[in-house]
Parts: sequence; C-alpha cells; structure tokens
Amino acid sequence: MSSLLYRLGHTTAAHPWRTICAWVVVLVGVLALAASVGGTFQDDWDVPGAEGQTGLDQLRAHMPDAGGANALISVHDAEGDRIPASDLDRLAERVGDVPHVIGVSAPRLSEDGDTALMSVRYDVPVTHADVMGELAPLEDAVDEAALGDVKVDFGGEVPGTAMEMNGRGELIGVGVALVLLVLTFGSVVAAGLPIAVALFGLALGSAGVTLLAATTNVSNDAPTVATMVGLGVGIDYALLLVTRFVEFLRAGHGRAAAAGHATATAGRAVLFAGLTVLVSLMGLGLAGLPTYSAFGMATGITVLAVMAAALTLVPALCGLAGHRLVSRKARRGAVSDPDRTTLTARWAARVGARPLPWALAALVVMVALAAPALGMRTFPQDASAEPTSFTTRQSYDVVADEFGPGANGPLTFVADLDTVDDRDLDQLRATLADDPRIVAVGEPVTSADGAIAVFDAQPAFGPQDERTTDLITSMRADVLPAGVALTGTTAILTDISVMLSERIWVVVGFVVLLSMILLAVMFRSVVVPLKAAAMNLLSIGAAYGVVTLVFQHGWGLSLLGMDHTVPVSSWVPILTFAILFGLSMDYEVFLLSRIRESWLRTGDARGSVVAGLASSARVISSAAAIMVAVFIGFATESAVTVKMLGVAMAAAVALDATLVRLVLVPATMTMLGRWNWWLPAWLDRMLPHVRMEPADVPVAEPSSGQADQQDEPDEASEVDELGEGQPVRG
Repeated sequence: MSSLLYRLGHTTAAHPWRTICAWVVVLVGVLALAASVGGTFQDDWDVPGAEGQTGLDQLRAHMPDAGGANALISVHDAEGDRIPASDLDRLAERVGDVPHVIGVSAPRLSEDGDTALMSVRYDVPVTHADVMGELAPLEDAVDEAALGDVKVDFGGEVPGTAMEMNGRGELIGVGVALVLLVLTFGSVVAAGLPIAVALFGLALGSAGVTLLAATTNVSNDAPTVATMVGLGVGIDYALLLVTRFVEFLRAGHGRAAAAGHATATAGRAVLFAGLTVLVSLMGLGLAGLPTYSAFGMATGITVLAVMAAALTLVPALCGLAGHRLVSRKARRGAVSDPDRTTLTARWAARVGARPLPWALAALVVMVALAAPALGMRTFPQDASAEPTSFTTRQSYDVVADEFGPGANGPLTFVADLDTVDDRDLDQLRATLADDPRIVAVGEPVTSADGAIAVFDAQPAFGPQDERTTDLITSMRADVLPAGVALTGTTAILTDISVMLSERIWVVVGFVVLLSMILLAVMFRSVVVPLKAAAMNLLSIGAAYGVVTLVFQHGWGLSLLGMDHTVPVSSWVPILTFAILFGLSMDYEVFLLSRIRESWLRTGDARGSVVAGLASSARVISSAAAIMVAVFIGFATESAVTVKMLGVAMAAAVALDATLVRLVLVPATMTMLGRWNWWLPAWLDRMLPHVRMEPADVPVAEPSSGQADQQDEPDEASEVDELGEGQPVRG
C-alpha cells in the first residue's frame, strides 16, 4: 500500500497542473450535475415501530388533511384590550387564501380576551418545506387583515422558520485556522494550502450531498453537520501531509520525491484515519431513524471528498509550491541545534519517568468531567430553546403565558372505531378530564370514512418538561384502552428520545468493534485497539459531561446567546459519539503511526513513545487547535442542536489532544512497554496482512505471544529517511 501511495504522491507532484485541472473538471461537472438533478433537503421524522407512529399512520390513512403541518398564529394586545371578533374573522379569511392552507380553526381566546390563538392546517407535512413555501405569505395575510396595533407571532410547524446557518461557524473556523497555520509553518503559502484543499474537498462533498438528497430524504441539518466535520478533518489531513512534505524537503529530497514519501507515510495515516471516521458514521444507520442514516451518508460523502482532495491535491500543490512551503527562517539556512531536545520530547520523558501518577491524575480529571453526564436528560428541542428574536420563540412564550405551557404541545388521541365504541371514548375523555395533569380535553372528530375518531388534550406541562414524558408513559401503560393511540408532535418526540437512548448502545458496540478490528489490522496489536477504544470513550464521556454542565445546568450558557437551560437534544448523544469516535481515532492513528515507525526501526518500546510523541505532538496540537476553532465557530450558530454539537466536539477534541494524547497515551504505553505490540498467533493468522510501513523499514515486532523477548529488532536492513532524515539510498 505504501508503494501505491508513494506513486500517487510522486505522480501528482510531478504533474501538478494536470492534477489541478482534473480536479477542476470533476468539481465543475459534479456541481453542474447537482444544480440540474440535485434534490432539496427535507426531514423524515418517522419512527418505525413507535406507538406515536401508529397513530400518525392512522391519521395519514383516514384523515389525510390531519397529517399535514400545523402552524399557530398568536394575536396579542399588549395594552390588555379585548381583540375584536371581526378582526379575527378577517385574519382567518386572509390566511385561508395562503397556498397549501386547507383550514383555519376558530380562534381560542384567553380568559382576559387580549390574546387569540388560531391553528392553521396545511395539506403537506412540515418536512416538505419546498412545497409549503416561506413565511412571507402568512405575513402578507396578516398585513392585509389590518389588525391595528397588536402583536402577531407564528408558532408550531411554521414554513420557512427553520434556523438557517449564517455561515459564521465556517468563517470563524477558517480565520482561526489560517492564523494557527501561519504560526505553525511560518509561511503564508504553507498556511493557505491546507485551507484551500479543505475548501476544495468541501465543495465537492457539498455537491455530493445535494445529489444524495435527490435519492433519499436528507435532513436540513445534515449539510451543516457534514460541513462542520468535513472542514475540520479536511484541514487536519492536509496539515499532516504538508508537514511531512516539508520535513522530507528539508532533508534533501526533490519536490516529487518528498511528496511521494509524505503521501506514503502521512498519507496512509490519513487513509486509515478517514476509514475510522467512515466506520463511525456507518453506525448511525443502526440508530433506527431514517434521518440518522442520511446524516451518516451525507457526512461520509463529505469526509470521502476531503480525504481524496488531501491525498491528491496536497502533493500536487506541494510539488507546485516547493520550498515556498518552508519558512523564511529555514530557507535562510537557520537550523536548530541537533542536540537540543524538543519540548514535547522532554514532556514525554517526564511523563514516562513517572507514568502511573500522571495517568491517574489525567484519569481523575476526565472522570470528573464525565460524571455530570450521568444526570443528562435528553429531549428533542422545541421553540422554547430558540433565540428570543425568533417569531416562533415569541409565539411560544405568549401561548405559554396566556394558555398554559401545555398549549404548545397538545397530545393527540386516535381511536380505532372498530375496537373502541362511543361509550369507551366518552369514558376515556372523562378520565382525562379528571386527571390533574390534563387541563383541557377537546371534542372528538370522526374521519369521513368512520374508521377513526381524533381529539386533543392539553397537558399541564410544557413539551420539554420531564413530567410530560412521565405523563405520556403512564397514559400508554395504565389509561388508554386497546385501540387508542397517543400521538402528536410531543408524543413522537418522546418516542424518538426513548428510542435513541436505547439504540445508542447498539451504535456504540458496532462502531467500537469495527474500529478495533481496523486498528488491529493496521498496527498488528491487541492492546493498541483496546487502549484506543477506552480512551476515546473516556473523551466522549467527558464531552457529554461538559454539554450537560453547559446546557442543562447553565454553566456559561449566556456566552452562547441562550437565556435559559434546556435538556440535551436527543439527537446529540449518538451524533456526537459517531463523529467524535472517528475524530479521536484520527489523532490516535497520527500519533501511533509515528510511534510504530520508531518501534519498527529501533525495537525500543519506551524510546519509541518519546520519539513518536516528539515528532507528532506539534502537528497534532495544531490540528486539534484548528478543529476546536472550527467547532467553537459552529457553537455560535442559532440552532441549539448545532450549538450542542459544536460545544461537545470542541470539548472532546481539546481534551483528547491534551490530557489523552499528551498524558494518558504516553503514560500507559510506557507502562505497557513491549506489550503494546502483542498479538496472539491465532489472531495474527486470522487478520488480513496489510503492510502499512515502507518496504525498507525493518519490522521489529516480537514473535506472536512473546512480548518479553530481546530489545533489538529481529530483522536488520537499512534505515530509511524516517529515522535519519536522509534520502533513501538506491
């Protein structure tokens, strides 16, 4: 594989303009294809197997009109005057003329009459945003109604009010990345190259996601998550390759040869790091929700695009730029003292001298940060979590103040009239009316075919209130007779939360197992995959704890532009795990690749840890800092779920690149010594043999099952440029 990667890097660097032109042709072609046949993004919130889905399917089959989107219009007079009925009738008439609106309910007045609430039904579900249109027609209808000095807000499933990304996350991430790269390389050209390649790959990936939307439902949030991950890993992969290219260039290699060696060494780390990210994203398909599969596919397409750009465009641009990637100081002939030990080497030696205390200290900090996650409460976000400037949030607050918090999340009961008769239905409604957790019960409506009857009930608590979840659970278990399904937006969101909390363990098991197998094949070890999985899970647990502290307990929440605490979005734990496990494996692969190179060359298990960390810590720290900047940038977006993902991933990457890679990894690997590379003979025979090291690097692995043999390599051959910084002979 290394020879293939070497030829790829050498060829693209030797013919940079051909490579660049080929990429431009491919990108233009894919963008044109996406513009002509690409689909539109829409969510799919079906929950196969859930009770709420059963009721929804009944509504779609027997009352198609009830299966469409349901928006709310709140009319409030701040002076406390009663709203005239004629004004409300005029508003209902105007709203009824809006495209795709099939009905407007009679207004519901608050006790003092200064607030009215009207329900607007559409003939398509809210997931068909392209059909529903924008908010403007509703706003025009309100203007035409000439209601005077009253405040009108829109809530519920309002068209065109989804929180769009303003691009601030990308701009912040790219800006900070550019500054960090200039400081890292000391060259503007070297700093701009990784960003240019990442953006190139990101453009290709975005076009691919648009094409994916033509074949399946892709969530409106999926492109944002794909961009967040693609931008971070794209810059990281390019950074790693450019760093190795500069090393080989300064060692005396020509441009094409340096690019070839960089691709053969760093490129294989990029390849396997990308594969671990893809394996993690594959796990999203096991979450049980169609929208999660789309998240995984969309992000996977973007990761593949930026990985392909890194492996081909980076060596081409490196071959084109040549010594301009080297800092001016180095080009003037300034060299560092060869006897001077680097800071990271001194740090690794210090940790290695007393590995157990360092490991325990880092472990205590990580466990302490993860502990709050034990109290994490999840629920899909509603309008109460949105910024106060949004009309949906303003409507939510008005409705909660005037009609009670439960008015924002009514429960819908669907009765199968073949099973439930009128007496049973009346008894159920009476039971609900007597329940102190229910404040209002609506009149039943029978479908045109007489198959089902539907009525709503308003709970005493808001949709995100934990008591609402308990109410739904107890109603289904103890109150509802056979043939009655409890559904509606709040009930279905509760079902989603429960399902995701159960399915996360399936996703975790799948991702961890496949990633461990991949690492075992790459590094020919049992201990390395086990240790990597444990540390990645520790980083993710700490990220969960940080998210819980910030959003559920309010630590620093105001810095993110939020005015009150909220439960952690149900979408976040699984998405965070799948993405972060792959990203953490990136740094594990980057670090272990350098440690293994030293181990194969010297056979010194402990010395290879110091050498590997010394040679890779700077690039890993720079890559992590860039990724943290990208994720923090996305945490400034309006969408709460994106904020949570940004905070979780920034926290996890920061902890992973510091406490894990700089403390736990060197400490544990020092304590384990040669056992790091132990592989039982029977497993060695089972695993496929994929040689990841350059052919002229001696392999010093201990014999299978023999971890305590001699300290010297079993085989001898020439040491290549990986060890001595000299060109390969012959």
